[in-house]
Amino acid sequence: MGDNPVKEVQKVKSVWARHETFHPRYGWLKKGFDLARENPKIFTSETATVQLGVGKNMVKAIRYWCGAFKVLENDSPTDFGSLLLEDQGYDPYLENPASLWLLHWYLLKPPCEATAWYYVFNRFRGVEFSVEELTRGLQSYQRELSQSTAASSIDKDVTCILRMYVEPKWVTGLLEDSLDCPFKELGLIQSIGGESKRYTFRVGFKRNLPPEIIIVTCLEYASCNDNNARTIGISRLLYDEGSPGMVFKLSQEALCDAIEKVAREYNRINLSDTAGLIQLSFNADPEVLARDILEQYYSG
Repeated sequence: MGDNPVKEVQKVKSVWARHETFHPRYGWLKKGFDLARENPKIFTSETATVQLGVGKNMVKAIRYWCGAFKVLENDSPTDFGSLLLEDQGYDPYLENPASLWLLHWYLLKPPCEATAWYYVFNRFRGVEFSVEELTRGLQSYQRELSQSTAASSIDKDVTCILRMYVEPKWVTGLLEDSLDCPFKELGLIQSIGGESKRYTFRVGFKRNLPPEIIIVTCLEYASCNDNNARTIGISRLLYDEGSPGMVFKLSQEALCDAIEKVAREYNRINLSDTAGLIQLSFNADPEVLARDILEQYYSG
């Protein structure tokens, strides 16, 4: 089901409810990135609320989300943040849904600073769930990691996850708050409806998830797990912790379809089937190849 707790801590930092109950809102990442690029001490300055145009708790939330999405590290721009959010970057105002998928990937990419998010998308293996089931799972997860946090922090994380990813009309009492969250566009979680207040992951094809983004994340995952290999099994890409299949909730059909589409444009990758073992094959360094495909996608 997963790695031992010692290995897990290397993937996931113990970070609970540091979002101050605020989900990421439109414009926050760009605003935080730009101001931190000009002044890395902006978040602790006396003028932070004025320059960011929000209250003190929201300043903390913007700082947290910029770090959690890895566009900033120690309040300074990362390479990823610069590539995406610079004024001449890939998509500084996040107008392309592909960028939201990429940010979702980076949020969960090790080292992950959103512990509850990592559990929900990687360790929780159910498709349908209730708030109570997620909460119990998170309580068990923190014990497994020998970590402790207040019960209220877990509750805040679960609420924030639903605010981020569930269509707002279904999140009782959170409609107005949820309208300003771009990540609901991903359609990863939906309510089953009714009085049961149960939710379900949408597993399979995603209408606004480009195949190039799927392949980029597959190659990044392969690079992080075995940099010298030139193949990785489809089952690993679907079901391993931290894999694109888990993070994006993909089916085998959706993943193989993405590989086949991108392989038509890039002869350096291929979907191979050897003795019933389906694999993603590539003939270059996966990290370099991922960067090239991403560059060509955004410049196309």
